Amino acid sequence: MPSKITTSTLMKMKKEGQKITALTAYDYPFAGMLDQAGIDIILVGDSLGMVVQGKENTLPVTMDEMIYHTSMVSRACQYSMVIGDMPFMSYHGALDKAVENAGRFLKEAGAAAVKLEGGADVCPVITALSKAGIPVQAHIGLTPQSVHQMGGFKVQRDEDRLLKDAGNVQDAGAFSVVLEGIPSDIAKKITRTLTIPTIGIGAGADCDGQILVLHDMLGINNRFLPKFVKKYADLAGEAKKGLDQYIKEVKGGQFPSKEYEYK
Repeated sequence: MPSKITTSTLMKMKKEGQKITALTAYDYPFAGMLDQAGIDIILVGDSLGMVVQGKENTLPVTMDEMIYHTSMVSRACQYSMVIGDMPFMSYHGALDKAVENAGRFLKEAGAAAVKLEGGADVCPVITALSKAGIPVQAHIGLTPQSVHQMGGFKVQRDEDRLLKDAGNVQDAGAFSVVLEGIPSDIAKKITRTLTIPTIGIGAGADCDGQILVLHDMLGINNRFLPKFVKKYADLAGEAKKGLDQYIKEVKGGQFPSKEYEYK
């Protein structure tokens, strides 16, 4: 296995034109699979509120829940860079509280960096965290924590604002930026303008890297999938086959057979 991915690795990959792979994970078994597969970045996203907890959006997710899940993921990773997602209202108040919350991801959960949503409005937070030695991944465009303010999950098309936000978060000290729900031509301009890597999700092929929600791309969830999600497997379908067979065999008395009994 190659050396563990760091912020310097990602910068080198952008400079050399190597695409960056990223996925979400929320527990030890899946994180181990991703790490062994060679995924560059594992984001412990606050998307766990919807994906794992079954909530309507990401807003109810707490800091303690994020630390709990990030800890599990970090323990599984020897190669992948683990990034903890700062949940709603964990960085919107006093800067010292934002630094304290972000620090927990590194100190308690073993993450290498944190991610937070927003453009120019969160630049003071990015700067404060960076000065405290906490690497920050920014996130602009469609930002799920602002779902109510945006009036839903909508593609973001304000090119001037997006370019400005991208430049601002870079200048504030972010080591990379997630571009979500942005037309591909705008994402391409942002990627060419910035010196830090861009990680796209619904932002086209010209970003420096791509990220998807693991449960979406592996077909674990049956929920609605956005246009940008490609299903690479149907784990829910395969699981159903196994469950149906198990139920059939138990009810029919075929399981456990003699080979599964102790003597």
